[in-house]
Amino acid sequence: MKLVVAIIKPFKVDEVREALSEAGVAGVTVTEVKGFGRQRGHTELYRGAEYVVDFLPKCKIEVAIDDDRVDQVLETIVQVANTGRIGDGKIFVIPLGHAVRIRTGETDARAI
Repeated sequence: MKLVVAIIKPFKVDEVREALSEAGVAGVTVTEVKGFGRQRGHTELYRGAEYVVDFLPKCKIEVAIDDDRVDQVLETIVQVANTGRIGDGKIFVIPLGHAVRIRTGETDARAI
């Protein structure tokens, strides 16, 4: 099992969620986060005053999946979340040692 963590632009969340659902992904967790990558934020102008925005709004999507579905999920996220501009995001794949469905007590692959 793997945990796929994707950091993407907020306006792409609904499209990615729908595409993952069509690909057969049963559950997705979405969290609003702030951060920066290589772009290091940007400068904005508000009422004549210039200020630096260090942390940009992003969304973190987490999906727990079986090992054999990793490539399909990665491909789906990359295709849908890609705008071709800086700040499109990153995807991390993390080994998932154990999973438990609280309601039924099912474990590992049966729990996801």
